[in-house]
Amino acid sequence: MKTLSLILITGLVCGVCTLMAAAPGKSATLRHVVSFKFKEAATKEQIKEVEDAFRALKGKIPEIVALEWGTNVSPEKLDKGFTHCWVLTFKSDKDRDAYLIHPAHKKFGAMLGPVLGDVFVFDFWSRE
Repeated sequence: MKTLSLILITGLVCGVCTLMAAAPGKSATLRHVVSFKFKEAATKEQIKEVEDAFRALKGKIPEIVALEWGTNVSPEKLDKGFTHCWVLTFKSDKDRDAYLIHPAHKKFGAMLGPVLGDVFVFDFWSRE
């Protein structure tokens, strides 16, 4: 009986821990990943303008906790033509949603449009 109780309690504790790890908690952060593929006609100057404008959003939109970016350096050749990746960090869905409708983000989207070939967006709650 003691063994059965121990097994049940252990299972219950493991189940609760799994559920807590799967749900966003106080220490979890929301990552907003954005990748760009530029049109073939996009010039280096236009792409640089996009890079600078995207980086500047961190100073214009207070809900952005962190912003990191870079260009593809993978030797795997699985990028499907996407060259740039941006990772933005938010504290909550609400903060991410405020970023999406922020006038500075809208203005950035308008300047990006003419040179953008494709975009990929993926949001997730970070886990360790």
